[in-house]
Amino acid sequence: DLIWNYWVNNYLLGRRPPAFDILAWNADTTRLAARFHHQLLDIVAGNQLTHPGALQVLGTPIDLSRITCDTYVAAGLTDHITPWQTCYRTTQLVSGNTQFVLCSSGHIQTVVAAPDHPRLGYFVNPATPAREQDWKADAQRHEGSWWEHWSGWLAERSGEKVPAAAAVGSDRYPPGEAAPGTYVFQ
Repeated sequence: DLIWNYWVNNYLLGRRPPAFDILAWNADTTRLAARFHHQLLDIVAGNQLTHPGALQVLGTPIDLSRITCDTYVAAGLTDHITPWQTCYRTTQLVSGNTQFVLCSSGHIQTVVAAPDHPRLGYFVNPATPAREQDWKADAQRHEGSWWEHWSGWLAERSGEKVPAAAAVGSDRYPPGEAAPGTYVFQ
């Protein structure tokens, strides 16, 4: 349903896809300089982030194992762009305490999974064994959106709440322009 329907209607029949909020993200392309795009392809093709020092940024070697802060990694069970097994590998690359959460949806739906969605669920396992299959075998399913779990995880690591600012900006940092900003039209 996620692929064939669009392939037939868009490619074979030349129809424009119907308006759909999640598909609007597909049309929101990110403009990258050609050189940066080339560098990103090299990073991905060489899997450079998995090899300490293989990638350098402004002469500084990147080593993900030196990340020692707590990390929260969320992935989508049916994600066809970044498979959850690949995302899980992050838990083995960084140091510190890592919480991996597997959401019951796909690529975009995982991110926009609002708490009031009726059919959502997610898997949690406090352990992060080396093999993703071992993690999933011991993971517990929870109903609802992972947002609630993430909110609790953040609260455990956050300081006291402070009142929101009464106005946007300050003398030192004045507000730029009204949302959403002109950059969205470029």
